[in-house]
Amino acid sequence: MTIAFISDLHISEAQSEIGEQFIDFLGHHALKYNALYILGDLFEYWLGDDDINPYLYKIKKALKDYTQSGIPTYFIHGNRDFLIGKRFSAETGIKILSDPTIIQIYNEDILISHGDQFCTDDVSYQTTKKLTRDPKWQDMMLNKSLEERKAFAFEARLKSTKHMKDLADDITDVNQSEIANTFKKFNLKTIIHGHTHRPAIHNLNIQNTDHQRIVLGDWYDQGSCLEWDESGPNLINFYR
Repeated sequence: MTIAFISDLHISEAQSEIGEQFIDFLGHHALKYNALYILGDLFEYWLGDDDINPYLYKIKKALKDYTQSGIPTYFIHGNRDFLIGKRFSAETGIKILSDPTIIQIYNEDILISHGDQFCTDDVSYQTTKKLTRDPKWQDMMLNKSLEERKAFAFEARLKSTKHMKDLADDITDVNQSEIANTFKKFNLKTIIHGHTHRPAIHNLNIQNTDHQRIVLGDWYDQGSCLEWDESGPNLINFYR
């Protein structure tokens, strides 16, 4: 049995090569998996399930073809595609999970998350996240026209880019106390997440107990994927 995890692809029409790589990934490499988990930011932005952009249709069709092959595929919202909803799920066959979710791999409980919830030192970001996850705010946004939503997404990305440039690296990374508290709260030894674009397998010792925090990379530079089989977790790169 091999389970795979990816995140932070940031697919967009402006960087169409990433989308083509994802389609190739689903049609070839990913066919060997017993399950695929997409831990957020599959898209650079998502305006709503009513967006009929032909480019996005290609991505949705590739996902539908993949899930119809019989491979269970799961999705957790990221900070760029939190408006993905039930219609997208129905059109692609993916199952949307809450963040975080606990799954079992080889009889071990594993916590999976997009990962932004662990970046508690970035107070401004957490304030924005609280607003954009509010169902009332989302309903308000989805009632706007696609052009209005696109303008909002463009402005939000500009602000986010500037915000990230102005912060030290340790502010944009996870807070270690938050990670330790999460291990304790859920009584488990392994966390898998994305968001920070810092792929690594961190072996930690917390209160004399061994833990692992596995971070997925983005697809801007490397096509990062975590494969987990009977030999354990292994981070690999596709394409770049």
